Amino acid sequence: MLGLIVVVAIIAILAFVVIGAYNRLVALDQAANQSFADIDVQLKQRQDLIPNLVETVKGYAEHEKGTLDAVTQARAAAAGARTLDDKVQAENMLTGALGRLFAVSEAYPDLKANTNFQQLQLELSDIENKLAAARRFFNNAINEFNSSRRQFPTVLFAGMFGFGTDKAFFDVGSEERAALNSAPPTVKF
Repeated sequence: MLGLIVVVAIIAILAFVVIGAYNRLVALDQAANQSFADIDVQLKQRQDLIPNLVETVKGYAEHEKGTLDAVTQARAAAAGARTLDDKVQAENMLTGALGRLFAVSEAYPDLKANTNFQQLQLELSDIENKLAAARRFFNNAINEFNSSRRQFPTVLFAGMFGFGTDKAFFDVGSEERAALNSAPPTVKF
């Protein structure tokens, strides 16, 4: 009789461990999905702002058509991206194209002084700050998920529950990282 009680107790303890591990993985997976949805909201706002920015610049910089086309194409790619990896890559391309667009604006003092352009630039800057915060939150959620998935005893059950692989972080991308590490920015007054 005592042996049966011990076996039932061990099975009950194991069941609690497995259920706890599963519930923690589900909660962390949902947190990661929700935090990426927050990024999607900011990305959509940025994508909605870009056509107005491009139209404002067009009037001043008609011969900069290549830069404007690059921004428009990068925006279309970002809007059409479906997977996390595709979105990260497309958004990194869009960030680079926007950087080139703002560099073009430096050559046109009238454009820099244009109220619409300044307002759009401020809105875009605000969205970029919110995006940076959302990316940090997302990467934190991914870190928690990946860490929990690898910890004992969860690592024993993660694959069985469909949580067998790490989730990808939302990073700046290899091209952007190389550009950031290559040369310091120059400041002119």
